[in-house]
Amino acid sequence: MQGTHIVYGLVGALAIALLVAAFTDIRRRQIDNWLNAAVAAGAPLFWWASSLPLWPGVALQLTLAVVTFFVLAGLFAMKVMGGGDVKLLTALALWMPAVLFLKLLVIMALAGGVLTVVLSMWHITRRRKDQLKIPYGIAIATAGLWIITTTDWASLHAVAAG
Repeated sequence: MQGTHIVYGLVGALAIALLVAAFTDIRRRQIDNWLNAAVAAGAPLFWWASSLPLWPGVALQLTLAVVTFFVLAGLFAMKVMGGGDVKLLTALALWMPAVLFLKLLVIMALAGGVLTVVLSMWHITRRRKDQLKIPYGIAIATAGLWIITTTDWASLHAVAAG
């Protein structure tokens, strides 16, 4: 482990990025490319700070991100998911092991379901059913923040490194 303070600083920056993603998605229904790139660029620093070995650690993280991108790009092609959401989830896949990322996806799906029901009801009461557009960045950020606050990031990769 290079430094627990660095690990938690990077995870804190990730939390801030998730909050920014949620707020920009609420306001503009868009998650900016620069923000997704910053999340992705922070992952190698996190790998270094948490002493993640190149093999199999980094290789598994990169594989998870590639698989995530192709699956979600298919959903984007079917117009089920936004491009910013695809890129943000792909960048998040670089930060956590597959089991933890799967947990994030489950929490995101649950939060997204609640968000969809609430926004649908709001749009129906305002007679704007045709204008319904779900800012799914809120669900992604909620799940990400949940994972961030319930994970011991300092020891996350300690088993893989030792």
